[in-house]
Amino acid sequence: MATSETVDRSPALRRVESVPADATVRHVDQLGESALTWFLEALEAGPTPTAGPIGLEDGDVIVFTACYRIDRS
Repeated sequence: MATSETVDRSPALRRVESVPADATVRHVDQLGESALTWFLEALEAGPTPTAGPIGLEDGDVIVFTACYRIDRS
């Protein structure tokens, strides 16, 4: 019998030049405290090993000095 494992990946940020029309877009000043802390730490040192920010999903785009997409792949 085969078994499958679910891998919970920490989200990463990917800088993007364009935003898909169907993407959820938030400006950095719209982020909650935990999401903002995670975002700033991820910009500085790379993604944190936590489960990720509350309220941000795969594919969401955050606008700061550039556009960054949440990527859990």
